[in-house]
Amino acid sequence: MMVRRLELPVTPELAGIRVDTLLRKHLHLSGTVIRRIKWLEDGILLDGQRVNTRFVPRAGQTLSVRLSDPERTAGIPPVPGELDIVYEDMDLVVINKAPGVPVHQGPGHYDDTVGNFLLYHYDQEGECADFHPVHRLDRGTSGLLVAAKHPHAQEGLKNQLHTGAFRRTYLAVCEGRLRPPEGKIDLPLGPKPGSLIEQMVRPDGKPAVTRYKTLEAGEGFSLLKLELETGRTHQIRVHLAHLGHPLLGDFLYGRECLPPGRPALHSAHLSLLHPLTGARLELDAPLPADLRALLTGSCLGETPPGA
Repeated sequence: MMVRRLELPVTPELAGIRVDTLLRKHLHLSGTVIRRIKWLEDGILLDGQRVNTRFVPRAGQTLSVRLSDPERTAGIPPVPGELDIVYEDMDLVVINKAPGVPVHQGPGHYDDTVGNFLLYHYDQEGECADFHPVHRLDRGTSGLLVAAKHPHAQEGLKNQLHTGAFRRTYLAVCEGRLRPPEGKIDLPLGPKPGSLIEQMVRPDGKPAVTRYKTLEAGEGFSLLKLELETGRTHQIRVHLAHLGHPLLGDFLYGRECLPPGRPALHSAHLSLLHPLTGARLELDAPLPADLRALLTGSCLGETPPGA
């Protein structure tokens, strides 16, 4: 199995500095990651030999640390499933998630999640990696989703969330036309009393900010581009529904719509800094066919079967 390691050549300038300082200041490992790897047989090596964090290396030696998990602890079984991989390297993977596929395990979904499919993919590729999600998408939402392959990458990416380093842009089809056609929704969100999953706008909720721009307006619907400044549960869905413009197909906050049979929301663009190299990654996933179809004929006024 391929194991991800990080190496640091010990230059004359770095000679005489303790290993723990080199790990923190020059390889940018957190205390949490260092505490995890220092107990592993191959966790911290100097010229291939295990050393402790107090060791002081000499110039010309090479410090190497293991980033890959020694074993999987998530308890997720690898299961074959379809994955649309947009970007992948030894540290992270970005997929274009299909609608209807849950990210995490839950009641009724133990072997059909993104986690199941990714672990099977890693096994097929011979990679020593566990499932380390960075953010989440609702089961009905399609589009770009990032997962790290080891805790160091996950930590670096999570630290970028809700900052300018990690930007997410969504496309959505909602009922009606927003006025003004471009603006910012700044309304706090919190749990809806009596519901286990619903959220609502409430003055004592957590801050939630969504920026929107109307890209296209048709007969009874609008195509919106939305950017999140915060990442609250169901944020886009609740904000738009509160304004009287719920997403088409949103059975929870609007009304069911067949097609698409799911909230008309797609994670279309992702911009982030690579957690190890610092390089900017810009990734796109086009609007899927079921949502493109809404732009030529919406389901407004339709009644779902059995209603």
